[in-house]
Amino acid sequence: MTRMTSPLVRLNPSTLWDATRNHHSQGTLVEMGRVAVFSGQIAKQKDTEGVPYSLREQTRIVCQNLEYCLDSIGAAPRDIVSLRAYIVDWTPDKAAEVFEPLVAFLGDAMPAMTGIGVSALFSPELRIEIEMTARVPD
Repeated sequence: MTRMTSPLVRLNPSTLWDATRNHHSQGTLVEMGRVAVFSGQIAKQKDTEGVPYSLREQTRIVCQNLEYCLDSIGAAPRDIVSLRAYIVDWTPDKAAEVFEPLVAFLGDAMPAMTGIGVSALFSPELRIEIEMTARVPD
């Protein structure tokens, strides 16, 4: 018996910067009860050069980009399955800079979340990157 596999749908919302230049998509839609997996979002904005230095401001932009990702699949923060945050040179005193904008974005949603301290990200000016998995509402 031959089993058909549903194709993956690559997601590149028009409201985000063009990630295809770096040979990846912003997300992938997987047919299994419909789950979307989004690439790590950074403080990069469409049609804008550079990123702010502040970790708080970078986190705010990352959360805005996560919202654009959710919008592209008709989802809301309540549909987020998990988040994985990579934070450069993480120390507990940086918590407010990350969590205030993150909690403002999430509202009452409480997805699974992992925070990972790293020494560097793709570009030296980047201080935070967050990956997201979300269910696609029916």
